[in-house]
Amino acid sequence: MRIAIIGAVLIACGIAAAAGGVLPVEAVEALALRSAPILGFVVAMTVVAELAAEAGVFRAIAHRLAVLARGRVIVLWLLVVVLATAATVFLSLDTTAVLLTPVVVAVAAHARFSPIPFALTTVWLANTGSLLLPVSNLTNLLAAERLGVHPGDFAALMWAPALVAVLVPVILLFVLRRRELLARYEPEAPIPVRDRPLFAIAASVLVALVPLLVSGIPVWIPATAAAAVLLVVFAVRRPAVLRPALVPWQLVVFVCGLFLAMQAAHELGLTGALGIAAGTGESPVELLRLAGVAAVSGNAIDNLPAYLALEPFAESPVRTAALLVGVNAGVLITPWASLATLLWHQRLVSMGVEISWGRFAALGLVVAPLTVGLATLALAVTAG
Repeated sequence: MRIAIIGAVLIACGIAAAAGGVLPVEAVEALALRSAPILGFVVAMTVVAELAAEAGVFRAIAHRLAVLARGRVIVLWLLVVVLATAATVFLSLDTTAVLLTPVVVAVAAHARFSPIPFALTTVWLANTGSLLLPVSNLTNLLAAERLGVHPGDFAALMWAPALVAVLVPVILLFVLRRRELLARYEPEAPIPVRDRPLFAIAASVLVALVPLLVSGIPVWIPATAAAAVLLVVFAVRRPAVLRPALVPWQLVVFVCGLFLAMQAAHELGLTGALGIAAGTGESPVELLRLAGVAAVSGNAIDNLPAYLALEPFAESPVRTAALLVGVNAGVLITPWASLATLLWHQRLVSMGVEISWGRFAALGLVVAPLTVGLATLALAVTAG
């Protein structure tokens, strides 16, 4: 509810700025045309992910992985790394942080081994793993729309930093938690699927949706179609699941408020200092400079407004990629740096798993600079 209140306040400020002539009507119209398809995609994908989770798709996958690992925590963890990365890349970071985290943590708890490495894996990879495709992160959608690139071209630009941004936190997590990860456990039998036809349809929709999201079709179209199919199926088989909370209206209000606030800030010239700090050019040093400023800004004010504030100073595709490395892979220190992180922590607390923000920040101070630095250098090498 707090983010909705903040968003409503920002929207009110934006309206006041427009009424006072600070924010031109033309700028507001252009912002609306740009943001409407993106927000439509976010809403549709949230509905798809929530309904797929209700159908038991993610739970079934996680329990199947637990069986495949045959009692070896390290094997299960590596399988979860693959699953979390795939979920982030194709279904967005929120799917991983919000829906996958409780599932893998529950598997760990039932098998009686520490859930902490699995919890950290999901939240770190939800953020650092969200570089490869436009659909992986809202910041990517904004960047891809601005650059006008096909998902394949976006992936061709981002593949090296995306790979490094996954490998660095995984390696560090193994080093830090290797004793727990090298343990063994007794696998439990998978939980039976409650409604097999519903499960089959939800799984089929996800399988069909993934290639459509990278086909070049505007992503809101297949996402909306998938959401419509699942809504109809659930209306027939489990109508009680359909509730207003499926729509992330608080997030939409918050994002709309941020869009208006940052547009007004640009019009007033308030982001100029960030432009000076971000520098210019595409040399490795300049890309590291931009990515570093982006990471610091993201941890200070949240990654989405940080992206919006720095976007005008990322004049080329390569500089835009460096900006994304900073605001996606670098926001691992403060709780508010990524909305997905806040939602992740909320889910953990509800399951009785405690990770203090102090410890989270301390670990983030190690993994974030290394991830951003190495991923940016990978970008400089492959894009140069």
